[in-house]
Amino acid sequence: MRVHHLNCASLCPPFRRLVNGSGSVFARGCLVCHCLAIETDEGIVLVDTGLGLLDVNRPDTRLHRTSLAVIQPVLDPEETAVRQLERLGFKASDVRHIVPTHLDIDHIGGLSDFPDAVVHVFEPEFEAAMQPRTWLERRRYHPPQWAHGPRWAVYPVQGESWFGFPTVRSLKGLPEDILLVPLVGHTRGHCGVAVRTQNRWLLHCGDAYFHRDEIHRTIPSCPPGLALFEAAVQADGIARLANQARLRQLAQAHRPEVRLFSAHDPVELASLQVKN
Repeated sequence: MRVHHLNCASLCPPFRRLVNGSGSVFARGCLVCHCLAIETDEGIVLVDTGLGLLDVNRPDTRLHRTSLAVIQPVLDPEETAVRQLERLGFKASDVRHIVPTHLDIDHIGGLSDFPDAVVHVFEPEFEAAMQPRTWLERRRYHPPQWAHGPRWAVYPVQGESWFGFPTVRSLKGLPEDILLVPLVGHTRGHCGVAVRTQNRWLLHCGDAYFHRDEIHRTIPSCPPGLALFEAAVQADGIARLANQARLRQLAQAHRPEVRLFSAHDPVELASLQVKN
């Protein structure tokens, strides 16, 4: 399988030093929406979609005002997954499957650009979005992004073990080289997505962490602005921190076999784009 690493929305929150850990505190930060486009025998598989064309063209109805103020997306149609795939020579209809790490607005905005794709989602996440139980869940999920009626495939909490991570489930209609890896905490049903390539596994960790130093250092650290944001939007802080600890252990113990990266770290994305 060939894997393309895409940035499907540039996010520019205020206070760069608090977000990126360097630069002027008064400059705008730089985050990405790291998505994968995977070429398979079953067609293109997307892992996350970033923002879509409707988000870019109608942010007032598709995106929360609070989110717009906090993350300050660039809203460039050329950054959408559908436009980037067109530049790679594919059509929207070539996308047969989408595997979101979770259903936050900056991860599924592009669903409506691929209306025929099957959307594979962990059952606790699907329930959190469709039947929100808390104020935070009612604020973070935005039904206009799935008003077109996606073809959902919902997976229960069961499956095989993968590098010691339980409750992993292979996905219907997809090769066994693509797996959901539950990493709850950021949301009730947040998952990573593991993809086996020729040389190693790639693990898209979604928002299980936001900055590379949370995982790839023995003593973890995170810019204070990002750390504050992570804590403010977490569904389960104990589970989130426990999964971060397990991801650090995985990264250290299986470095040649597994490459971990998050959804929003621009340095991780740039490194993978160069190597790809």
